[in-house]
Amino acid sequence: MSRIWSMMDMGKRSMTNSQTALQTVNHNISNKNVEGFSRQRVETQANEPIGLGRLRMGQGAHATSVTRVNNTFIEKQLEKEGNMLGSKDAKANMLMRVEQVFNEQMNKGLNKFMGEFFNSFREMSNSPENLSLRSLVRESADFLASDFKRVHSQLTKIQEEADFQLKVEIGEVNEITKEIAVLNEKIQTAEMNAQEANDERDRRDQLIKDLSKKINIRYSESEAGAITVTAGNTALLVSGSTQRDLIVSASDLRNGKKEGSTEIFYKSTENSTPVNVTEQMTGGSVGGLLSVRDKFINDTFKNVNELATRLADEVNAAHREGYDRYNKKGEDFFTYDKSSPDMLRTLKVNDTIMSDAGKIVAAGQPHSPGDNRIANIISSLQYQQKMANGQSTFDDYYNNIVGNVGVFASRANSELESQKDIVNQLKNIRESISGVSLDEETAKMIEFQKTFDASARLIRTADEMMDTVLNLKPV
Repeated sequence: MSRIWSMMDMGKRSMTNSQTALQTVNHNISNKNVEGFSRQRVETQANEPIGLGRLRMGQGAHATSVTRVNNTFIEKQLEKEGNMLGSKDAKANMLMRVEQVFNEQMNKGLNKFMGEFFNSFREMSNSPENLSLRSLVRESADFLASDFKRVHSQLTKIQEEADFQLKVEIGEVNEITKEIAVLNEKIQTAEMNAQEANDERDRRDQLIKDLSKKINIRYSESEAGAITVTAGNTALLVSGSTQRDLIVSASDLRNGKKEGSTEIFYKSTENSTPVNVTEQMTGGSVGGLLSVRDKFINDTFKNVNELATRLADEVNAAHREGYDRYNKKGEDFFTYDKSSPDMLRTLKVNDTIMSDAGKIVAAGQPHSPGDNRIANIISSLQYQQKMANGQSTFDDYYNNIVGNVGVFASRANSELESQKDIVNQLKNIRESISGVSLDEETAKMIEFQKTFDASARLIRTADEMMDTVLNLKPV
């Protein structure tokens, strides 16, 4: 009788095991398309056998845990490569915008305006007294100054867009770290009660990867299961269930940055003074944005400013040496605010010349009709090596700026495509290990269903055996 009861008990446990396995299969299938989900499986273990005389009878099996199929090394690699992907993606997108500013093929750019400006002086030198040719010089100079302002305006707009994107990215970083802190508490609570926190760990791993795409982080896990996350070198964002926000604020004019540029700050406590951690943000999309905004675009600004300043100064120096149509000494042809860090924004043709083209100088001495010496001197500046310590002409210097932008943009795109391939390869490896295969889960579902049916049949057989025993009648 006891053995029949034992058979029924083992059948019941086997049905329970099959139910647990089927429920896990259902969970896997339901989460197939959830990013970061790791396939789960039921771990079973044989029960302790019991002794019956000289025999040791097995007592079936029981489910010990539901584990996730997960490779920690691949997860760390995905986090690391995702950080680089976020940085390269941000750089490529911003450099593409910068490249469009200097796209000479699509738009009439600085190179053509400079050429037209010097050509207008050559044409004027053929007929110095022709007022219409002087007007042509004035208009071409105005177009040149306006295009320098266009470059300034568009580069400034790109930096402002980077500032806005930084605010968005840091806001998302704060939301992610808040959820990580909540998950830390849930995981600790579950595992202290000897329960698996598979779904919570999957979600936290995915959040770590998402966070790494935005900023460079360091993280470690305690024995209790909580992770500590640090951004940069000193910004402790998550410690257990405690979370701290990063703060974005406009900067002062310093270190070559424009006034009002977004910078990142961190407060270790509510009452502490915010510490500027912008320099520590070197990875992820935030690092990529900062790199292009504060380094590449500022360097480009510096080079274009140098070009505009030297061109204006050389033209002014020559223009002051000659005499205008009224036999008066020449004035500065271009004016700009020498104290302003944004020289391009203030560059313009002298107001007196804009109001009267006769103020443009052509002659080298007064009362000399047909004298074109100064006009020739100014036009010849185009081919003189006035830039880069006497190593480059205006055209060559500008072409070097454009070429530099093109090279950096092309390199950024190539690196982005290469990094995408690396990340996709790692994702494929992770999918082969932790991903859910519908065919495999379907096969398991059929297997566990058959196991459940067999266990039910065993219970039914034991029940029939019990009825037989109970219905035995003495002869």
